[in-house]
Amino acid sequence: MLARLTTFIPTAILAALIFYFGFNAMTGDRGLLTARQRQATLAEDEARLKRLQAEHASLAIQARLLSDPAASRDLVEERAHEVLGFADPRDYVIRTPEAAH
Repeated sequence: MLARLTTFIPTAILAALIFYFGFNAMTGDRGLLTARQRQATLAEDEARLKRLQAEHASLAIQARLLSDPAASRDLVEERAHEVLGFADPRDYVIRTPEAAH
Protein backbone atom coordinates (compact mmCIF):
# COMPACT_ATOMS: atom_id res chain seq x y z
CA MET A 1 0.00 0.00 0.00
CA LEU A 2 2.87 2.40 0.75
CA ALA A 3 4.32 1.67 -2.67
CA ARG A 4 1.06 2.76 -4.27
CA LEU A 5 1.03 6.07 -2.33
CA THR A 6 4.62 6.88 -3.27
CA THR A 7 3.65 6.90 -6.94
CA PHE A 8 1.06 9.63 -6.28
CA ILE A 9 3.28 11.89 -4.15
CA PRO A 10 4.97 13.71 -7.10
CA THR A 11 1.55 14.21 -8.71
CA ALA A 12 0.09 15.56 -5.44
CA ILE A 13 3.05 17.93 -5.00
CA LEU A 14 2.72 19.16 -8.58
CA ALA A 15 -1.04 19.65 -8.15
CA ALA A 16 -0.45 21.62 -4.92
CA LEU A 17 2.11 23.84 -6.67
CA ILE A 18 -0.23 24.45 -9.60
CA PHE A 19 -3.05 25.36 -7.19
CA TYR A 20 -0.78 27.67 -5.14
CA PHE A 21 0.56 29.58 -8.14
CA GLY A 22 -2.85 29.70 -9.82
CA PHE A 23 -4.46 31.08 -6.67
CA ASN A 24 -1.77 33.77 -6.34
CA ALA A 25 -2.07 34.64 -10.03
CA MET A 26 -5.73 35.43 -9.44
CA THR A 27 -5.72 37.05 -5.98
CA GLY A 28 -2.14 38.10 -5.24
CA ASP A 29 -0.76 41.66 -5.13
CA ARG A 30 -0.36 41.65 -8.89
CA GLY A 31 -3.18 39.23 -9.59
CA LEU A 32 -5.89 39.48 -12.20
CA LEU A 33 -8.58 40.34 -9.65
CA THR A 34 -6.66 43.33 -8.25
CA ALA A 35 -6.04 45.05 -11.60
CA ARG A 36 -8.88 47.54 -11.13
CA GLN A 37 -7.56 48.55 -7.70
CA ARG A 38 -4.07 49.02 -9.16
CA GLN A 39 -5.49 51.24 -11.92
CA ALA A 40 -7.31 53.40 -9.34
CA THR A 41 -4.13 53.74 -7.28
CA LEU A 42 -2.19 54.65 -10.40
CA ALA A 43 -4.71 57.37 -11.30
CA GLU A 44 -4.48 58.82 -7.76
CA ASP A 45 -0.69 58.77 -7.89
CA GLU A 46 -0.63 60.46 -11.31
CA ALA A 47 -2.95 63.23 -10.03
CA ARG A 48 -0.70 63.71 -7.00
CA LEU A 49 2.36 63.83 -9.25
CA LYS A 50 0.78 66.58 -11.39
CA ARG A 51 -0.08 68.56 -8.27
CA LEU A 52 3.45 68.23 -6.93
CA GLN A 53 4.97 69.18 -10.29
CA ALA A 54 2.84 72.35 -10.38
CA GLU A 55 3.88 73.18 -6.82
CA HIS A 56 7.52 72.54 -7.73
CA ALA A 57 7.28 74.88 -10.72
CA SER A 58 5.74 77.60 -8.55
CA LEU A 59 8.43 77.20 -5.91
CA ALA A 60 11.16 77.24 -8.57
CA ILE A 61 9.86 80.56 -9.90
CA GLN A 62 9.75 82.01 -6.39
CA ALA A 63 13.26 80.78 -5.62
CA ARG A 64 14.56 82.32 -8.84
CA LEU A 65 12.93 85.65 -7.99
CA LEU A 66 14.30 85.58 -4.43
CA SER A 67 17.83 84.63 -5.50
CA ASP A 68 17.99 87.41 -8.07
CA PRO A 69 20.33 90.23 -6.92
CA ALA A 70 17.56 92.70 -7.65
CA ALA A 71 14.95 90.61 -5.84
CA SER A 72 11.40 91.78 -6.16
CA ARG A 73 10.67 93.79 -3.03
CA ASP A 74 7.02 92.82 -3.18
CA LEU A 75 7.87 89.11 -3.26
CA VAL A 76 10.28 89.42 -0.33
CA GLU A 77 7.66 91.34 1.65
CA GLU A 78 4.98 88.79 0.79
CA ARG A 79 7.20 85.93 1.95
CA ALA A 80 8.03 87.76 5.19
CA HIS A 81 4.32 88.24 5.86
CA GLU A 82 3.51 84.62 5.07
CA VAL A 83 6.41 82.77 6.67
CA LEU A 84 7.46 84.99 9.56
CA GLY A 85 4.15 86.63 10.30
CA PHE A 86 5.62 90.13 10.00
CA ALA A 87 3.36 92.99 9.10
CA ASP A 88 3.84 96.70 8.61
CA PRO A 89 2.52 98.71 11.56
CA ARG A 90 0.18 100.50 9.17
CA ASP A 91 -1.33 97.23 7.88
CA TYR A 92 -4.69 95.96 9.02
CA VAL A 93 -4.42 92.27 9.92
CA ILE A 94 -7.51 90.09 9.84
CA ARG A 95 -6.91 86.60 11.21
CA THR A 96 -8.92 83.76 9.72
CA PRO A 97 -8.89 80.06 10.61
CA GLU A 98 -6.43 78.16 8.47
CA ALA A 99 -7.93 75.71 5.98
CA ALA A 100 -7.30 72.03 6.67
CA HIS A 101 -5.11 70.27 4.11
